Amino acid sequence: MQNAPRGGRRIGVLVVVAAIAYALDLVTKLIVVAELEHHAPIQVIGTVLQLDVVRNKGAAFGIGEALTLVLTAIAAVVIVVIARIARRLYSTPWAIALGMLLGGAFGNLTDRVFRSPGVFQGAVVDFIAPTHFAVFNLADSAIVCGGILIVILSFRGLDPDGTLHRD
Repeated sequence: MQNAPRGGRRIGVLVVVAAIAYALDLVTKLIVVAELEHHAPIQVIGTVLQLDVVRNKGAAFGIGEALTLVLTAIAAVVIVVIARIARRLYSTPWAIALGMLLGGAFGNLTDRVFRSPGVFQGAVVDFIAPTHFAVFNLADSAIVCGGILIVILSFRGLDPDGTLHRD
């Protein structure tokens, strides 16, 4: 186990990654809603991958459509937890992973808070539609990729503070 983290805190990396993930999600949703909603799906790779706008009040696969407030609260808790972890964040890979989670959480939270039918009742805009899979968006992709990176970092024994541990 290392005794002390090396280098400075990586809050800047976390914020930049989160901002990029959030901006990409927000911009793509604005474009998709303006250009594709209420139109036929666009085939990207035949019927294997399409762009098709779906308003999702629930979680993945449309599960929990009546739980919009609960899902909103969970996203807010994730944001607070990441903010607390950031105070002791000295690992760049962890900063990237947490930034992806943070940007994705903010992206979907923005939809839940500000989209119709009303405040804290909004549906998330999903539009990436692979065949035989859930329709998702870039925020969902950032969350999944950040989560996978966290699992990998944990298995490798790297902690957010930059120390290595061997179990």
